[in-house]
Amino acid sequence: MLTIHPQYITDSVGKKMVVLSSSEFETIMAELEELEDIRLYDEAKNDLEPSVPIDEAFKLLESKRAERK
Repeated sequence: MLTIHPQYITDSVGKKMVVLSSSEFETIMAELEELEDIRLYDEAKNDLEPSVPIDEAFKLLESKRAERK
């Protein structure tokens, strides 16, 4: 479980802002990146387009590079 200790400041018009330590901010950003990876994985898994095994994809890419030379 992620534990953060936010502090709040209020500007001159009454708008609240959150202040976090840099380590807490970095932790939150890492968690968001992981969630984005999970979302993209789920999206790709539910995609109806055919998939290609990674080894086959690398071979295809290498052959296309060789054709360019």
